[in-house]
Amino acid sequence: MTTESVYTPQTVTRVHFWVPGKLLSLSTTRDPAYQFTAGQFARLGLPAATDPDGPPTLWRAYSMVNGPRQEGLEFYSIVVPDGQFSPLLAKLQPGDTLYIDKTPVGFLTLDRFAPGGNLWLLSTGTGLSAYLSMLQDSHVWENFDRIIVVHGVRHREELAYGESLQAWSLQGPPSSVHSSPSARLSYLPIPTRETLPGMPSARLTQLIEDGQLEQLADCPLDPAQSKVMLCGNPEMVTQARALLQARGFAAGRRGNTGTLAVENYW
Repeated sequence: MTTESVYTPQTVTRVHFWVPGKLLSLSTTRDPAYQFTAGQFARLGLPAATDPDGPPTLWRAYSMVNGPRQEGLEFYSIVVPDGQFSPLLAKLQPGDTLYIDKTPVGFLTLDRFAPGGNLWLLSTGTGLSAYLSMLQDSHVWENFDRIIVVHGVRHREELAYGESLQAWSLQGPPSSVHSSPSARLSYLPIPTRETLPGMPSARLTQLIEDGQLEQLADCPLDPAQSKVMLCGNPEMVTQARALLQARGFAAGRRGNTGTLAVENYW
Protein backbone atom coordinates (compact mmCIF):
# COMPACT_ATOMS: atom_id res chain seq x y z
CA MET A 1 0.00 0.00 0.00
CA THR A 2 1.50 3.37 -0.99
CA THR A 3 1.58 6.29 1.41
CA GLU A 4 -0.67 8.32 -0.87
CA SER A 5 -3.38 5.67 -0.75
CA VAL A 6 -4.12 6.08 2.96
CA TYR A 7 -5.12 9.75 2.92
CA THR A 8 -6.80 12.33 0.72
CA PRO A 9 -6.02 16.03 0.30
CA GLN A 10 -8.99 18.19 1.25
CA THR A 11 -9.54 21.91 0.88
CA VAL A 12 -10.15 24.26 3.81
CA THR A 13 -13.45 26.07 3.26
CA ARG A 14 -13.87 28.05 6.49
CA VAL A 15 -11.90 29.06 9.58
CA HIS A 16 -13.63 30.57 12.61
CA PHE A 17 -11.87 31.68 15.80
CA TRP A 18 -14.01 31.49 18.92
CA VAL A 19 -11.16 32.95 20.99
CA PRO A 20 -8.47 34.69 18.89
CA GLY A 21 -5.27 32.70 18.85
CA LYS A 22 -6.69 30.03 21.15
CA LEU A 23 -9.87 28.25 19.98
CA LEU A 24 -10.94 27.70 16.40
CA SER A 25 -13.25 25.68 14.19
CA LEU A 26 -12.10 24.64 10.75
CA SER A 27 -14.21 23.24 7.91
CA THR A 28 -13.00 21.28 4.88
CA THR A 29 -14.30 19.48 1.84
CA ARG A 30 -14.98 15.77 2.24
CA ASP A 31 -14.04 12.82 0.10
CA PRO A 32 -17.29 11.19 -1.15
CA ALA A 33 -16.06 7.81 0.13
CA TYR A 34 -15.36 9.08 3.66
CA GLN A 35 -17.95 7.64 6.06
CA PHE A 36 -17.89 7.81 9.85
CA THR A 37 -20.04 7.23 12.92
CA ALA A 38 -20.91 10.19 15.15
CA GLY A 39 -18.34 10.30 17.94
CA GLN A 40 -15.43 9.01 15.87
CA PHE A 41 -12.38 11.08 14.97
CA ALA A 42 -10.20 11.66 11.94
CA ARG A 43 -6.44 11.78 11.63
CA LEU A 44 -5.47 15.15 10.15
CA GLY A 45 -2.11 15.62 8.45
CA LEU A 46 0.08 18.64 7.71
CA PRO A 47 3.63 19.08 6.43
CA ALA A 48 6.20 20.00 9.04
CA ALA A 49 6.98 23.71 9.40
CA THR A 50 10.49 23.04 8.11
CA ASP A 51 9.08 21.72 4.82
CA PRO A 52 5.72 23.43 4.22
CA ASP A 53 5.54 22.22 0.63
CA GLY A 54 6.32 18.60 1.43
CA PRO A 55 4.05 15.63 2.17
CA PRO A 56 2.19 15.42 5.50
CA THR A 57 4.48 14.22 8.26
CA LEU A 58 2.58 15.53 11.32
CA TRP A 59 -0.66 13.75 12.22
CA ARG A 60 -3.17 14.43 14.99
CA ALA A 61 -6.62 13.06 15.86
CA TYR A 62 -9.64 15.35 15.89
CA SER A 63 -13.29 14.39 16.38
CA MET A 64 -15.73 15.45 13.72
CA VAL A 65 -18.09 18.23 14.82
CA ASN A 66 -20.54 17.76 11.95
CA GLY A 67 -23.06 14.95 11.64
CA PRO A 68 -22.26 11.87 9.53
CA ARG A 69 -24.75 12.80 6.80
CA GLN A 70 -23.72 16.43 6.40
CA GLU A 71 -21.55 17.70 3.60
CA GLY A 72 -17.95 18.56 4.35
CA LEU A 73 -16.12 18.02 7.64
CA GLU A 74 -15.70 20.31 10.64
CA PHE A 75 -13.15 20.20 13.46
CA TYR A 76 -12.75 22.11 16.72
CA SER A 77 -9.27 22.78 18.08
CA ILE A 78 -7.38 24.50 20.85
CA VAL A 79 -4.10 26.13 19.85
CA VAL A 80 -1.21 24.93 21.98
CA PRO A 81 1.39 27.74 21.64
CA ASP A 82 4.44 25.46 21.80
CA GLY A 83 2.79 22.54 19.98
CA GLN A 84 3.97 21.17 16.66
CA PHE A 85 0.57 20.75 15.01
CA SER A 86 -2.13 23.12 16.27
CA PRO A 87 -0.19 26.38 15.52
CA LEU A 88 0.14 25.20 11.89
CA LEU A 89 -3.56 24.30 11.82
CA ALA A 90 -4.42 27.78 13.08
CA LYS A 91 -2.53 29.38 10.19
CA LEU A 92 -4.61 27.65 7.52
CA GLN A 93 -6.85 29.79 5.35
CA PRO A 94 -9.72 28.92 2.97
CA GLY A 95 -8.20 27.34 -0.12
CA ASP A 96 -5.33 25.68 1.76
CA THR A 97 -4.89 21.91 1.87
CA LEU A 98 -5.43 19.66 4.89
CA TYR A 99 -4.77 15.93 4.58
CA ILE A 100 -7.26 13.48 6.08
CA ASP A 101 -6.63 9.79 6.70
CA LYS A 102 -9.20 7.67 4.89
CA THR A 103 -10.05 5.58 7.97
CA PRO A 104 -11.96 7.15 10.89
CA VAL A 105 -11.26 5.68 14.31
CA GLY A 106 -12.61 5.79 17.86
CA PHE A 107 -15.20 4.02 19.99
CA LEU A 108 -17.01 6.88 21.75
CA THR A 109 -20.16 6.05 19.82
CA LEU A 110 -23.81 5.54 20.71
CA ASP A 111 -23.67 1.80 20.05
CA ARG A 112 -21.83 1.47 23.35
CA PHE A 113 -25.22 1.85 25.04
CA ALA A 114 -28.63 0.21 24.86
CA PRO A 115 -31.33 2.68 23.79
CA GLY A 116 -33.58 4.30 26.37
CA GLY A 117 -33.28 6.39 29.50
CA ASN A 118 -31.15 9.48 29.98
CA LEU A 119 -27.90 10.21 28.17
CA TRP A 120 -25.34 12.40 29.95
CA LEU A 121 -22.66 13.92 27.69
CA LEU A 122 -19.97 15.33 30.01
CA SER A 123 -17.08 17.24 28.46
CA THR A 124 -14.33 19.74 29.10
CA GLY A 125 -12.83 22.04 26.47
CA THR A 126 -12.70 20.69 22.94
CA GLY A 127 -13.94 17.31 24.16
CA LEU A 128 -17.35 18.72 23.24
CA SER A 129 -16.63 17.94 19.56
CA ALA A 130 -17.81 14.34 19.55
CA TYR A 131 -21.09 15.27 21.21
CA LEU A 132 -21.81 17.98 18.65
CA SER A 133 -21.55 15.34 15.95
CA MET A 134 -23.96 13.07 17.83
CA LEU A 135 -26.47 15.89 18.25
CA GLN A 136 -26.51 16.38 14.50
CA ASP A 137 -27.42 12.72 13.98
CA SER A 138 -30.98 11.47 14.37
CA HIS A 139 -29.99 8.39 16.39
CA VAL A 140 -29.31 10.25 19.62
CA TRP A 141 -32.64 12.08 19.51
CA GLU A 142 -34.58 8.92 18.70
CA ASN A 143 -32.95 6.54 21.18
CA PHE A 144 -33.00 8.48 24.46
CA ASP A 145 -35.59 10.28 26.59
CA ARG A 146 -33.32 13.05 27.81
CA ILE A 147 -29.93 14.31 26.64
CA ILE A 148 -27.90 16.37 29.11
CA VAL A 149 -24.88 18.17 27.66
CA VAL A 150 -22.43 19.51 30.25
CA HIS A 151 -19.54 21.65 29.00
CA GLY A 152 -16.86 22.63 31.50
CA VAL A 153 -14.44 25.42 30.55
CA ARG A 154 -12.35 28.03 32.37
CA HIS A 155 -13.87 31.21 30.95
CA ARG A 156 -17.23 32.12 29.41
CA GLU A 157 -15.64 33.02 26.07
CA GLU A 158 -14.57 29.37 25.70
CA LEU A 159 -18.17 28.11 25.52
CA ALA A 160 -17.93 27.44 21.78
CA TYR A 161 -21.12 26.35 20.01
CA GLY A 162 -23.08 27.53 23.05
CA GLU A 163 -25.66 29.41 21.00
CA SER A 164 -26.41 26.32 18.92
CA LEU A 165 -26.70 24.11 21.99
CA GLN A 166 -28.98 26.61 23.69
CA ALA A 167 -31.17 26.81 20.58
CA TRP A 168 -31.43 23.01 20.34
CA SER A 169 -32.42 22.84 24.02
CA LEU A 170 -35.24 25.33 23.44
CA GLN A 171 -36.38 24.53 19.90
CA GLY A 172 -35.42 20.90 19.34
CA PRO A 173 -32.75 19.31 17.12
CA PRO A 174 -30.97 21.06 14.25
CA SER A 175 -32.50 21.04 10.80
CA SER A 176 -30.01 18.38 9.69
CA VAL A 177 -31.86 15.84 11.87
CA HIS A 178 -34.60 14.54 9.61
CA SER A 179 -36.73 12.52 12.00
CA SER A 180 -39.40 12.83 14.65
CA PRO A 181 -37.23 12.81 17.76
CA SER A 182 -38.62 12.32 21.22
CA ALA A 183 -35.62 13.35 23.33
CA ARG A 184 -35.38 16.59 25.26
CA LEU A 185 -32.02 18.36 25.47
CA SER A 186 -30.63 20.20 28.49
CA TYR A 187 -27.48 22.31 28.11
CA LEU A 188 -25.35 23.11 31.17
CA PRO A 189 -22.44 25.48 30.41
CA ILE A 190 -20.10 25.67 33.42
CA PRO A 191 -17.09 28.04 33.50
CA THR A 192 -14.86 27.41 36.50
CA ARG A 193 -13.32 30.89 36.72
CA GLU A 194 -16.37 33.03 36.00
CA THR A 195 -20.03 32.98 36.93
CA LEU A 196 -23.02 32.36 34.70
CA PRO A 197 -26.51 33.04 36.07
CA GLY A 198 -27.80 29.93 37.76
CA MET A 199 -24.56 28.00 37.29
CA PRO A 200 -21.91 27.18 39.90
CA SER A 201 -18.24 27.92 39.25
CA ALA A 202 -16.82 24.47 39.95
CA ARG A 203 -15.12 21.55 38.29
CA LEU A 204 -17.33 18.82 36.87
CA THR A 205 -15.86 16.27 39.25
CA GLN A 206 -16.83 18.39 42.26
CA LEU A 207 -20.36 18.79 40.89
CA ILE A 208 -20.66 15.02 40.47
CA GLU A 209 -19.31 14.33 43.93
CA ASP A 210 -21.51 16.79 45.84
CA GLY A 211 -24.70 16.12 43.85
CA GLN A 212 -25.00 19.60 42.34
CA LEU A 213 -24.88 18.29 38.78
CA GLU A 214 -27.98 16.19 39.36
CA GLN A 215 -29.74 19.18 40.90
CA LEU A 216 -28.85 21.42 37.96
CA ALA A 217 -30.16 18.87 35.46
CA ASP A 218 -33.07 17.78 37.64
CA CYS A 219 -32.07 14.23 36.81
CA PRO A 220 -30.45 11.49 38.91
CA LEU A 221 -27.05 10.07 38.03
CA ASP A 222 -28.27 6.53 38.43
CA PRO A 223 -27.11 3.64 36.19
CA ALA A 224 -30.61 2.19 36.31
CA GLN A 225 -31.87 5.23 34.41
CA SER A 226 -28.84 6.85 32.79
CA LYS A 227 -25.83 6.35 30.56
CA VAL A 228 -22.78 8.62 30.74
CA MET A 229 -20.09 9.62 28.25
CA LEU A 230 -16.92 11.40 29.38
CA CYS A 231 -14.66 13.26 26.97
CA GLY A 232 -11.97 15.84 27.62
CA ASN A 233 -9.10 16.50 29.97
CA PRO A 234 -7.55 13.15 31.01
CA GLU A 235 -7.47 14.18 34.67
CA MET A 236 -11.19 15.00 34.59
CA VAL A 237 -11.97 11.74 32.80
CA THR A 238 -9.99 9.65 35.30
CA GLN A 239 -11.53 11.29 38.36
CA ALA A 240 -15.09 11.37 36.99
CA ARG A 241 -14.86 7.74 35.91
CA ALA A 242 -13.88 6.71 39.46
CA LEU A 243 -16.77 8.70 40.95
CA LEU A 244 -19.26 7.20 38.52
CA GLN A 245 -17.96 3.66 38.95
CA ALA A 246 -18.51 4.06 42.69
CA ARG A 247 -22.17 4.75 41.84
CA GLY A 248 -22.41 1.56 39.80
CA PHE A 249 -21.72 2.84 36.27
CA ALA A 250 -19.64 0.42 34.20
CA ALA A 251 -18.22 0.10 30.71
CA GLY A 252 -19.54 -2.62 28.43
CA ARG A 253 -17.70 -5.93 28.30
CA ARG A 254 -17.33 -8.54 25.55
CA GLY A 255 -19.88 -7.03 23.24
CA ASN A 256 -22.39 -6.26 25.99
CA THR A 257 -23.57 -2.68 26.32
CA GLY A 258 -22.67 -0.73 29.44
CA THR A 259 -23.59 2.54 31.13
CA LEU A 260 -20.25 4.40 30.90
CA ALA A 261 -17.99 5.29 27.96
CA VAL A 262 -14.88 7.47 28.08
CA GLU A 263 -12.41 9.20 25.76
CA ASN A 264 -9.30 11.15 26.72
CA TYR A 265 -9.17 14.09 24.35
CA TRP A 266 -5.41 14.43 24.10
